[in-house]
This record gives sequence, structure tokens and C-alpha cells, in this order.
Amino acid sequence: MRILVVEDDAEAAAAMVRGLSEAGYQVTHAVDGAYGLLEAQKGGYDVYVVDRMMPRLDGIGMVETLRGGGDQTPVLFLSALGEVEDRITGLKAGADDYLVKPYAFAELIARVEALARRRETGGVQTVLKVGDLEMNLIARTVHRAGQEIDLQPREFQLLEFLMRHAGQSVTRTMLLEKVWEYHFDPQTNVIDVHISRLRAKIDKGFDHAMLQTVRGAGYRLEP
Repeated sequence: MRILVVEDDAEAAAAMVRGLSEAGYQVTHAVDGAYGLLEAQKGGYDVYVVDRMMPRLDGIGMVETLRGGGDQTPVLFLSALGEVEDRITGLKAGADDYLVKPYAFAELIARVEALARRRETGGVQTVLKVGDLEMNLIARTVHRAGQEIDLQPREFQLLEFLMRHAGQSVTRTMLLEKVWEYHFDPQTNVIDVHISRLRAKIDKGFDHAMLQTVRGAGYRLEP
């Protein structure tokens, strides 16, 4: 697997190149976004690992240019900017994943491998569809029957999980672990509140209610 690392911090880049090379990958390093863009346009790479903040051309500009030219090579952004809005900006620019600095190198390896696997099995999934409900994971938008639905970040995560498990009953425990990252039940009504808000947004005004409550089991999203 060939990886292009675009990082202006010489020390960080050297550590990344060394670690990825030791893991068995062919690694090329570009010192900023401008050089990274030129290198990427040569083609032949499986994954781009791109720092977001760089001189001359930052990671956002680099990736937007590549996507505009039709390059769909998976991109992992690295950045010290870790707020939700920062991650959304990176994903909207065309990145497939976003890793906040500082990070464990083992996680970097795992994310690079995950992106490569997705590409090998037919590309990174960017749109989820269930019936007339559509979610764009890159633009972070949701539409039902062509009508845009405005969701808060947590509501978006909740709906994404439900859409990925459409037609299946998902339990309270599954939602707590996968959406809220709780590995215990805090004994609050946080799920009920979010489900109620989400149901009002995706079902109100439509003939068919998609978000169903399964008595004694949890919830199910039906086409």
C-alpha cells in the first residue's frame, strides 16, 4: 500500500514516515499542501494522510482541489483542531476520516488500514438511504422526500446508527455504547429525549412514520 503523508512539521513527519514504513507501507512525504497536491496528482496512492494546517496551501484547500478534480483516494485529516465544527469542516471538504492530535500511533495505523479496506471493497460509503430518507455523510446533510432536515450533531449520529441498522431493532444499550459511548446505563432519559426530537424532525408532516418504538426491545427505523 502506498501512502502520501502531507505534513509541514519535520519531526512529526519523520516519526510518521518511520512508523508507517516499519509497518510495511511505501511512504512518500510532502512538506506542505502545495507539494502534496502536486505529488497526489501523479496518482498511484492508496491513502492520503494530510495535516490540516500548513503554509502555502492548507489541508482543506488541498483536499478540495483533489476532490474537485475527481480524485476519490481516501483522506485522513490530522489536526490539533478537535471541536465538532472543525471535524465537520474537514469532512465537508472531502476527508473520509479525522484524527485529532495528539494521537496514539496505533490508532493512526488502524484508521489508515480501515480506509484502505473500504477502498478495496468498493469505495468509501458516503451516502446512506432508507426509503425516501437520505443522509450524506460528507456534506452532513439529511433529506426526506427531497426536503432538508436540520439535525444537531448528536441527532445526526443517532440517525446514522439507526440507518446503518435499518429494519433491525436496536436496544437502549446499543445506542448508549455506540452513539453516546457510555459503557454503563446512566439512568437518564437522554435517549428518550433525542428519539422524540428526531422522530418529530424526520416523521412530522409525512404519511409514513419511519422511527418505530419496539416494545420491550428498543427502536427500529423502517423504510
